[in-house]
Amino acid sequence: MGNSYAGQLKSARFEEALHNSIEASLRCSSVVPRPIFSQLYLDPDQHSFSSTDVKPKVEDLDKDLGQRCPQNGSLDFSNTLTTNEMEEDEDDEEMSDSNSPPIPYSQKPAPEGSCTTDGFCQAGKDLRLVSLCMEQIDIPAGFLLVGAKSPNLPEHILVCAVDKRFLPDDHGKNALLGFSGNCIGCGERGFRYFTEFSNHINLKLTTQPKKQKHLKYYLVRSSQGVLSKGPLICWKECRSRQSSATCHSIKPNSSVSSTVTPENGTTNGYKSGFIQTDAANGNSSHGGKSSASSSTLARPGNYSLSPRPSYASGDQGQSSSFFLPSATMFISGPPKKRHRGWYPGSPVPQPGLVVPVPTVRPLSRTESLLSAPVPQTPLTGILQPRPIPAGETVIVPENLLSNSGIRPVILIGYGTLPYFYGNVGDIVVSPLLVNCYKIPQLENKDLEQLGLTGSQLLSVENMILLTIQYLVRLGPDQIPLREEFEQIMLKAMQEFTMRERALQMGVQCTPVSPGQLPWLARLIASVSQDLVHVVVTQNSLAEGISETLRTLSEMRHYQRLPDYVVAICASKIRGNEFCVVVLGQHQSRALAESMLTTSEFLKEISYELITGKVSFLASHFKTTSLGDDLDKLLEEIQQRRGDSVVTPFNGDLNEYVSPQEAAAVIPMQNLDLDNETFQIYQPQLTVARKLLSQVCAIADSGSQSLDLGHFSKVDFIIIVPRSEVLVQQTLQRIRQSGVLVDLGLEENGTAYQRAEKYVVRLDSEIQTKFEVFMRRVKQNPYTLFVLVHDNCHVELTSVISGSLSHGEPSHGLADRVINCREVLESFNLLVLQVSSFPYTLQTQQSRVSSSNEVHWIHLDSMEDMSCEEKLYFGLNEYSKSLQWGITSPLLRCDETFEKMVNTLLERYPRLHSMVVRCYLLIQQYSEALMALTTMASLRDHSTPETLSIMDDLISSPGKTKSGRGHMLIIRVPSVQLAMLAKERLQEVRDKLGLQYRFEIILGNPASEVNVATHFVARLKTWRGNEPEEWIPRTYQDLEGLPCIVILTGKDPLGETFPRSLKYCDLRLIDSSYLTRTALEQEVGLACCYVSKEVIRGSTVALDLSGKDQERAVVSENDSDELLVDLERPQSNSSAVTGTSGSIMENGVSSSSAADKSQKQPMTPNFQSSTNSMGLDEGVSVSTAGAGETLKQECDSLGPQMASSTTSKPSSSSSSSSSGPRALLWPSGPVQSCRGLHTALPPIVILSKAAYSLLGSQRGGKLPSSSSLLPHADVAWVSSLRPLLHKDMSSEEQSLYYRQWTSARQHHADYSNQPDPSSGAWACHPRRLLLTGPPQVGKTGSYLQFLRILFRMLIRLLEVDVYDEGEINTDHSESSEVSQSEGEPWPDIESFSKMPFDISVHDPKYRMMSLVYTEKLAMIKPEAMKEAKAEEPRKRETVSMMLTKYAAYNTFHHCEQCHQYMDFTSASQMSDSTLHAFTFSSSMLGEEVQLYFIIPKSKESHFVFSKQGKHLESMRLPLVSDKNLNVVKSPIFTPSSGRHEHGLLNLFHAMEGISHLHLLVVKEYEMPLYRKYWPNHIMLVLPGMFNNAGVGAARFLIKELSYHNLELERNRLEELGVKRQCVWPFIVVMDDSCVLWNIHSAQEQTSQPMEAGVSSKNVSLKSVLQHIEATPKIIHYAILGIQKWSSKLTSQSLKTPFSRCHVHDFILLNIDLTQNVQYDFNRYFCEDVDFNLRTNSSGLLICRFNNFSLMKKHVQVGGQRDFIIKPKIMMSESLAPISPLQYVCAPDSEHTLLAAPAQFLLEKFLQHASCKLFPKAIRNLKSPVLAIDCYLNIGPEVAMCYISSRPHSSNVNCEGVYFSGLLLYLCDSFVGADLLKKFKFLKGATLCVICQDRSSLRQTIVRLELEDEWQFRLRDEFQTANSSDDKPLYFLTGRHV
Repeated sequence: MGNSYAGQLKSARFEEALHNSIEASLRCSSVVPRPIFSQLYLDPDQHSFSSTDVKPKVEDLDKDLGQRCPQNGSLDFSNTLTTNEMEEDEDDEEMSDSNSPPIPYSQKPAPEGSCTTDGFCQAGKDLRLVSLCMEQIDIPAGFLLVGAKSPNLPEHILVCAVDKRFLPDDHGKNALLGFSGNCIGCGERGFRYFTEFSNHINLKLTTQPKKQKHLKYYLVRSSQGVLSKGPLICWKECRSRQSSATCHSIKPNSSVSSTVTPENGTTNGYKSGFIQTDAANGNSSHGGKSSASSSTLARPGNYSLSPRPSYASGDQGQSSSFFLPSATMFISGPPKKRHRGWYPGSPVPQPGLVVPVPTVRPLSRTESLLSAPVPQTPLTGILQPRPIPAGETVIVPENLLSNSGIRPVILIGYGTLPYFYGNVGDIVVSPLLVNCYKIPQLENKDLEQLGLTGSQLLSVENMILLTIQYLVRLGPDQIPLREEFEQIMLKAMQEFTMRERALQMGVQCTPVSPGQLPWLARLIASVSQDLVHVVVTQNSLAEGISETLRTLSEMRHYQRLPDYVVAICASKIRGNEFCVVVLGQHQSRALAESMLTTSEFLKEISYELITGKVSFLASHFKTTSLGDDLDKLLEEIQQRRGDSVVTPFNGDLNEYVSPQEAAAVIPMQNLDLDNETFQIYQPQLTVARKLLSQVCAIADSGSQSLDLGHFSKVDFIIIVPRSEVLVQQTLQRIRQSGVLVDLGLEENGTAYQRAEKYVVRLDSEIQTKFEVFMRRVKQNPYTLFVLVHDNCHVELTSVISGSLSHGEPSHGLADRVINCREVLESFNLLVLQVSSFPYTLQTQQSRVSSSNEVHWIHLDSMEDMSCEEKLYFGLNEYSKSLQWGITSPLLRCDETFEKMVNTLLERYPRLHSMVVRCYLLIQQYSEALMALTTMASLRDHSTPETLSIMDDLISSPGKTKSGRGHMLIIRVPSVQLAMLAKERLQEVRDKLGLQYRFEIILGNPASEVNVATHFVARLKTWRGNEPEEWIPRTYQDLEGLPCIVILTGKDPLGETFPRSLKYCDLRLIDSSYLTRTALEQEVGLACCYVSKEVIRGSTVALDLSGKDQERAVVSENDSDELLVDLERPQSNSSAVTGTSGSIMENGVSSSSAADKSQKQPMTPNFQSSTNSMGLDEGVSVSTAGAGETLKQECDSLGPQMASSTTSKPSSSSSSSSSGPRALLWPSGPVQSCRGLHTALPPIVILSKAAYSLLGSQRGGKLPSSSSLLPHADVAWVSSLRPLLHKDMSSEEQSLYYRQWTSARQHHADYSNQPDPSSGAWACHPRRLLLTGPPQVGKTGSYLQFLRILFRMLIRLLEVDVYDEGEINTDHSESSEVSQSEGEPWPDIESFSKMPFDISVHDPKYRMMSLVYTEKLAMIKPEAMKEAKAEEPRKRETVSMMLTKYAAYNTFHHCEQCHQYMDFTSASQMSDSTLHAFTFSSSMLGEEVQLYFIIPKSKESHFVFSKQGKHLESMRLPLVSDKNLNVVKSPIFTPSSGRHEHGLLNLFHAMEGISHLHLLVVKEYEMPLYRKYWPNHIMLVLPGMFNNAGVGAARFLIKELSYHNLELERNRLEELGVKRQCVWPFIVVMDDSCVLWNIHSAQEQTSQPMEAGVSSKNVSLKSVLQHIEATPKIIHYAILGIQKWSSKLTSQSLKTPFSRCHVHDFILLNIDLTQNVQYDFNRYFCEDVDFNLRTNSSGLLICRFNNFSLMKKHVQVGGQRDFIIKPKIMMSESLAPISPLQYVCAPDSEHTLLAAPAQFLLEKFLQHASCKLFPKAIRNLKSPVLAIDCYLNIGPEVAMCYISSRPHSSNVNCEGVYFSGLLLYLCDSFVGADLLKKFKFLKGATLCVICQDRSSLRQTIVRLELEDEWQFRLRDEFQTANSSDDKPLYFLTGRHV
């Protein structure tokens, strides 16, 4: 039944239509309403009438609604509010027509224990729109949020989620029958019947539930993110109903509609806009009625005290404010019957104005919230709501503003605000403090951080008392600040926490009872000297407010008003409610103005100027302060002057010349000009490196969002806000930095013109330029693009809000560019956002991860960089400078000006205060100019501040031949006001003849800098060699030009100003600037680098009082010398000098330096202290005795003297001298002194409001700017939050803002919602944020970053390879056997006849013992270089480009080898299997168990047993195999400590073919290698080898390979393959081999010049395939290639093959070398040792010389990681242990070391040659004899290697007398007979090394050593190990 409305005429529908018809006829005066039946039965689209003046056309209305809702996210209330109200009222009537109680509909009783409170669902969750308007509500796809009406809560809408298929379309058709909905409170889903659903949400209906009746509105989000009531749901083709319902909503007054709509759309359904139209003042004649809005009706919107923080609190009053917009809509006709807000006493109903005013609904409580706990409140978290009786109404008196001059501001407090009507344009309702009274629900961790336990709700009584105390404490010029009051509330709650703890300890304290409240409130207010009144009423707040407004309207002018009236309603029923009415002239205006955003108040100002509302003010300023007509006066002055103008420079203001002469004067070229060349300073470098390391961190993070190895080039684009000067400035820096050429983007010649395409302005043209850029990004995948978004905090609004903003062209542009999908998805695009005020990017929704923020280095740490000449002077320094105690503070507030402003503001209450301030400022500057030139009588009427600024500006050019002067910035945010100021000041200047003295420039971001031609000529002369067509394009180009820059625009955009900027006038920046960004960016204009002395000196200057008092001299221009006894010791005020004598009365003294006779008192002490004191550098007394006249000037010496305008010259100068110090600016020519370039910070003049926020508050009474809301586009998340300390680092501030602020709905980041599954916010991985204070040098820093990023990418494509020539080439034996050049392979016959070259040529062995050859004996000892004994020097490397055949480490990623490396999926780890492999080794004398880790993909290389998958062998190919795509030899790479840096990726080196590569790793390192190389086969050495050296790895590789060869031979033999046909070679290769080359000697020309070598990079595959193809290869034992060096000559290629040592990369024949073993104990030189053994066994070693190997210089891993430490650490800081301490006497008390014995021995031998073998030092004829081993015993010793094996080939040593004998672990082949063959020098030494003491003694006996050698007991040693680590023992002796 609930859904049958198909076509029958139901009685309800008939009644409704009838009702509407009657109502329409009542309302409408001129048009006949439609008959009822046509309404019911005719097609609703055919309208029978169209009357625009009464009703808007319904289609238009519909269209209007349609357009506004979906995009805007909120409705334009001017049309819909009334509609909605009509609907609500009809609801009331529909319930029952009579006044009898309704018959209740029989509902099912609610389930046991469920909540039955209206507005909450049965699970106890709040469904009221006011509570949920700020919540993020997740609804399933296909569902919509709609509002349901409960008859018991007429004020409220309940939020429901309903499937949109069951809702009608726009024409009221096509709704499916039935219902499907979810409860958004408790999340219960799937209600299939509306009846069931209405029970769940506690609608408590008296009639049968119908969705058509109770689902009323769509809910939409406003641009602030507030969920609000949207259009009606069109049930049953309801257009006709809508038309009748809305017939009284009128069109907005066309004249104001454009200005009404605020930038931010509507907020919470309240229009914000400070519009005062004529209509509101009752003189409009709109719609034929006069006084159209005299009785306007205001009706509260929904505003309740919800437990959640809500946006509409109007954080800081910005953007979610609601000014009462007057004349936004007219209602024609009377309101319908029983309208709640109708004023009964008005006989003629007047069209009303609907003003939404929030109602704040109280918690219904029976007792104090803090006394005994109310059980249901804390437990279920339900606030028991109670229906609000309609609050009474307040009539706003007529002409309130006109009579009283005050527009009262009503601060919403706690409780229901009444309805306002009448002259509502004259009041303002502000939600400034409303959120402070709502205690948010916080998580426990936040509560702990705040020191609270549970959210202690303060009782309303306590809130009221706190509010009154706060208001009493506010000074007369302060306004209430939300942030300040929030801290007070927090403190109070913390006190309550303390009290609760005390209560638990049994201390009694009683809460304030509602009865005590009134007198306590009055008591607190009584101390306020009548500035705070308390009004207590019994029934409602309306009474208190009405009484206050009445008092105000009837007030006489002599009566004193309170600043604040606190209205308290002590109602028995509802508990206490209150609000604050602000009546203070200053406070009410400041609060009202601070509610507007910057854009809104700029629109308001332009509206006031356009509509001529300022005409009264303008006419006031037509006369001077003395009452003369200003224009006439100026005309007279001009006539008196005639044609001549004031001399441009180098002359007084009373010297005149003709204009032609003035234009032609050429200034002296100032070669000393500080023309700052572009250079990168240390801090900028540091920050650029921080940026780079952050980019590397992104690349290494494993998220694969950036692959730096992929790119070979860097390109960029810089996006800047809409400022022509900023574009030019950025271009200039790009050009000066040369970055385009450095990045290889442009050629040197064209870079200057081409720079323009790299800088783009955020204006209408950006779309096309940006598309071009994105095309470049897509087309160049191997270029890394960097998108720099400079000043990114400006205009960061979302595209969606941008499409709705009116006349704000830049809206949403940044969002469209930075956050578009292409930018987010391009893998070769980094976004770098740069900002001085990044707070708007640091919210909960930030798109930049906090780890990707790079902060400017801490400025304190820059103190250490003493090399820097200048230090940064920023906001903090300005604040601190107030404590320096100098006469002319750098931050000033012009008190006199503020007093004048206040007087004017009282006179013009309807104008925005900025307009008044601006007009006054123009007058001040105009009169100051006149006072200084012609009319001294005006002096007293200018503020001293203005006067001294103007005096300085126009007199400084007159003092020098160069004509340089200062710049003054006047900041005027409104463009119209700025243009007015420029015209006015220019007119005054020109009439006074000063047009050649100084320039006036309008600094409009939209236009270029425009400077008169004669000033351009002057600038060109100063600059020297500028081209003819040069014009200044940036403010920095104006260096030295005396000028006033009137800087306009909504925000300063980061333009840099010249050094000559001296004054920054911010007197227009007042209480409209109550966010941190807005305020700080204004002062940011003055931030700059200053000379070090300024900051250093300030600290020195404070403690001078103890020194001897000095006398100093001040002389006046009239040569009236005056000696002043200083109260204080020397400071620069002793040389106080000024500008011109004419302005003495103003307290600006002028003096030249004293003459020589009076210089005596200036002792040397004074000179030195002056020069050392920093700030006094300004005095620049560099050579005080030289008698130079220094002309200087002092800033206006502070208000205390300036006020005594009539004081005599002497008194003022003496007072200045004895007062605190003044900070002097240098001016005029100061010879032989850097004084001119002492860069000083500009002086900033602030308004009172800004000064109180920026001055550093020591007493902590006032908050500083840092505690304000950070930016107008963000909102505080909670009113309870810790305080932001000023001394927090920028990183801590960022984390603070990320926790406590969130983006508003029109913010670009608002759409960045958290991931539903994890709850984490999505940050863009390739986005960085660079933050640093204003003007600190961020542009230079990011340009440097681009440069080093490019260098790094090139470095990633390069590799450092060793580049060292071969060593010992002069000792090598010449090959007698001729080889024909160009042979690809050696011929075994001729090759085997070649002698083996025993000398080691590998340059890595430069510091090793030489191997003795007969040729070596002929070398003179002197030839042995001394350098050999030096410390190992750094090996030479050279950078090479990587090629496509290189081997790579883990940092290389590319598409091709992705599979090869692949470690994306965790499952890969489990895909490899572990196999044990056991074999017996004769050398080790035991079984060895190795482990193989074999990935699934590599199992084909192995043979497994049929059952049990037991590993049997590794497959080997046959010698006869001829496959071009295969390398036959398995490749073994031993690696240690280089799991990341080892070059183990051979994919490209092997050209992608299948190959068998085994990593040989130690057991303890296996997990790391396995993690980084999951697709590699690992061979894991047994645990006993964990500390072993590389010898052990090579030994085991060889043993294992031989064992495997035997297994394969057996396996293949069964298959019929001969044993000798199995391939016997393996490759053993280092993990640092990176590139392979092939060389060929170029043909020699006829010149005797050295022929070149051509080399080409080849793959490892081709090298191995070539070597494997060697004929008769199985007869070679080892094959290798030579080491690459840039010194390779064709000479070295003469012999294509050498028989010599090979290293690092070898093909090893394991069959032939079966009996030659690597020494598994060895850490060093194991390959030289092995090569010598192999050769002495008569086997062939062949080196291919036409191939070479490049080895990478790898910094980590390998052997250098062995740090030798004592076994037992006694203390942390031990001296390093010298190698001679590696051995000790047995059983001694020596420090034992934690290192392997063999390692200690080898290290000891390298360094101990002079002790062990003194006769061998530099004695090549008598080497040390070493049997069966080669050990490095130091570079100054030669060693003769002899093999003891029978039939071995050894070097011929007949007639050689050896200088020593080394026996190392010798075996049974070494016998006494062998040793007797050799002859030794007298005094030769012996060293016998054995495993233990017993074998040492046996060896001595067995070899009969005691016959020829003499031993002493003390000559026995051991390595310094503990006995557990098995030390080695050795004995030394002398030959007898």
